[in-house]
Amino acid sequence: MDFVKGEKILVTGGAGFIGSNLCEKLLLLDNEVVCLDNFSTGKRENITTFLNDSKFTLIEGDIRDLDVCHGAMSGVDLVSHQAALGSVPRSINDPITTNEVNISGFLNMLVASKDANIDRFVYAASSSTYGDSEKLPKVEENIGKPLSPYAITKYVNELYADIFQRTYGLNTIGLRYFNVFGRRQDPDGGYAAVIPKFIKMLISHESPVINGDGSYSRDFTYIDNVIQMNLLALSTNNNQALNQVYNTAYGERNTLNDLIHHLKEFLKDFDSQISNLEIQFGPSREGDIPHSLASIDKAKALLGYEPQFDFQSGLKETVKWFWEMVQNVKT
Repeated sequence: MDFVKGEKILVTGGAGFIGSNLCEKLLLLDNEVVCLDNFSTGKRENITTFLNDSKFTLIEGDIRDLDVCHGAMSGVDLVSHQAALGSVPRSINDPITTNEVNISGFLNMLVASKDANIDRFVYAASSSTYGDSEKLPKVEENIGKPLSPYAITKYVNELYADIFQRTYGLNTIGLRYFNVFGRRQDPDGGYAAVIPKFIKMLISHESPVINGDGSYSRDFTYIDNVIQMNLLALSTNNNQALNQVYNTAYGERNTLNDLIHHLKEFLKDFDSQISNLEIQFGPSREGDIPHSLASIDKAKALLGYEPQFDFQSGLKETVKWFWEMVQNVKT
């Protein structure tokens, strides 16, 4: 498939981990990119290299402000909505802000997109929507009850997207992300994702703490596979593919113990002492699901999705990127 070219695309949360990688790829494909970010979780260094590109525009603003959302739509053809407050623990600690950003902010973006007659609204959904459903692999049409405020907000996004298509004719595509990892992911803070956090700790010769006994498993998904899915969703000419939600994953699961084993294996090529570091185990996290594995059959059939990176090859790339980043900081 020929990916989207020559369009003007609004990327909300464009300074974040996934958003900045998407902005970079869209610019390489000769699109105009408008990045809307309030830098609550996004980082300026993620977009520094784009700021001198005449096809890149930064709008510093908040999706909770409807006027900002309307203003960002000027001349835009497509919307990629990546802005959200992630993290299950954060949502348990502060459900109100999570709701304001992930539901009210999402609704603002839908309204602004409708009012601007946007061609397509692609948005970041979440595997957390599967909730207490124990069936594996996860199939898009079968979900359970949400297990956290965050999961509720992401499910409500899907409901709103469906209603806006039925009521206003706004075409949408939701991408249920499964444990995305890769370059530019934030390793710091109380809500850091497990992979960048563990890499940084191991490089610093600190002992990571696994929540539980390490048997919980995830469909860890490398960033380049996720970017491919976003490009396919923005580009598809298949009308059957529109107004759907898709698992965005690799389609294999690995335990947290597997993760640590591979991290130590890959990092010892840079620092042999890392392989000797002890791993600690703590209590399981509230709101966590034990196992996650996606079926990607629907994405393959309707979007032509073919993930290029399995868990180990993506992890090797990620380890290399973080190691080089740490060395650059030292110099």
